[in-house]
Amino acid sequence: MTFPDRLSNDPRSPYFDAEVLERGVGILFNGREREDVSEYCVSEGWIRAPAGKSKDRFGQPITIKLKGTVEPFPKP
Repeated sequence: MTFPDRLSNDPRSPYFDAEVLERGVGILFNGREREDVSEYCVSEGWIRAPAGKSKDRFGQPITIKLKGTVEPFPKP
């Protein structure tokens, strides 16, 4: 199974792909599995993860960009 270079779980994003997300995508970030990833880019080497429980004025979680090695894998 091949994964897109960039994927987001936000339906408003141009990188949202419901079919891939339904099959299940896991992320290894710097050799550690992350469950809280909202967007990733393999070629640029970054993920977006929520910054605690804080929300913006529209009720969406505030995210931070973390740089490192990104490896998507299929989840059962």
